[in-house]
Amino acid sequence: MNNNSTTKASTIRLKKHENNPILSPNPINEWESLVVCNPGVWYENGKFSMLYRAAGNDKEHLIRFGLAESVDGINFTRVSNDPVFSPSVDGPDMGGVEDARIIKFGDEFYITYAYRPFPPGQYWKFEHDVIMLPESGEYTPLVYKNNIANSGLAISRNLRTFKRLGRITSSNLDDRDVILFPEKINGKFAMLHRPKEWIGEKYGTNHPAIWIRFSDDLMVWEEPSTLLLKGKEDSWEVKIGGSTPPLRTKEGWLIIYHGVENGGLGYYRVGAALLDINDPTKVIGRIKDWIMEPEHDYEINGYYNGCVFPTGNVIIEDTLYIYYGGADKYVGLATCSVNELLGQLKNSLNA
Repeated sequence: MNNNSTTKASTIRLKKHENNPILSPNPINEWESLVVCNPGVWYENGKFSMLYRAAGNDKEHLIRFGLAESVDGINFTRVSNDPVFSPSVDGPDMGGVEDARIIKFGDEFYITYAYRPFPPGQYWKFEHDVIMLPESGEYTPLVYKNNIANSGLAISRNLRTFKRLGRITSSNLDDRDVILFPEKINGKFAMLHRPKEWIGEKYGTNHPAIWIRFSDDLMVWEEPSTLLLKGKEDSWEVKIGGSTPPLRTKEGWLIIYHGVENGGLGYYRVGAALLDINDPTKVIGRIKDWIMEPEHDYEINGYYNGCVFPTGNVIIEDTLYIYYGGADKYVGLATCSVNELLGQLKNSLNA
């Protein structure tokens, strides 16, 4: 596992806010008393809305969403003592909902989120990638037998009430980090996703990677996917996945992603790439080094030690706000100059 002394320095680093963590577990509410992390964030009309992942200290580790709001993007106030979005009682996401990514079409928010049919349990007490499994029989479908994580789509007009539209990934794939582009491209919707099982010679990558696909309908994703970004052996980003919704900039689509060292067993760090604005299957810039890594106690000590995991971002004037989970326990904020980041990306094509 790399550390600061052996990691190459890059030109740009995200600046972490001095008030971090900006949101922490709330002992008053049992459902968010252990964990708050990995928030989706939207900014509009001077207000930041944060849909954050939350869990209490229950054996099943049932995960829900809470909502907090802010006028400065730093000081957030919870809007309720209750979650705004919870696992369904008897539906496919009854095992827990997590990691919201928020975009908006027209007057409606479209939220992609990962879910399981059965609670994962307190996974930090298990071996890596081991979760709780339900009792099952000989004919039980694999999605339930193996408690496979899928991704779903929900819509909302106010981020307080939601309509679940259902699964948008294949039931036999652990396909998370599913993120929609915030506008149509050449008349089609676009999605980033990370199917965990798509590895090997057939797929052109030895580890889980970022893929892109297109569709005429937000619930029907049947067109072939294209491998967009893959990790690099013996680096900080052996395994990678999408992090935040793509942002339109003057230079192209800005992509913030996460990379994991040591074959996916080590620290989570953050990278940046730039996609062609009219053909996002084309990578036109990618910074070789990470732009953020775990370094503070709230990022190193938690339920995944050594993890910074962005899930929300907004641009206001020349400032990029990135909201991330720290060690699967807290919410942090980091910022940088948009122009400075784009300048480095323009000069770093596959460096």
